[in-house]
Amino acid sequence: QVQLVESGGGLVQAGGSLRLSCAASGRTFSMYVMGWFRQAPGKEREFVAAISYTGGTQNYAESVKGRFTISRDNAKNTMYLQMNSLKPEDTAVYYCAVRSRGDSDLPQSYNYWGQGTQVTVSS
Repeated sequence: QVQLVESGGGLVQAGGSLRLSCAASGRTFSMYVMGWFRQAPGKEREFVAAISYTGGTQNYAESVKGRFTISRDNAKNTMYLQMNSLKPEDTAVYYCAVRSRGDSDLPQSYNYWGQGTQVTVSS
């Protein structure tokens, strides 16, 4: 079992920044590929970013590339998402997740999820 808790969401103006954190407990954090997803009202959950076990490899959705940075600190069992140049279309509930198998940009590849944190970007 892995428990995930997101934090750091909030209300920010367009062009601003937020840093999300995902604290993990349970099994060894460093064993897992981790990811961030988001879900806006009335829309499907979509991939944002993923990071490898060591943090050496990251991949991003095209919509956030160059603005968001995913990172992890295995010593602290924590993953981060630095979000810069935020846009109103980034408004969503953001979830962190642990991948079990499969492509890292697909929600069905992940078997543990946090409860989500709301990010709202005003224009």
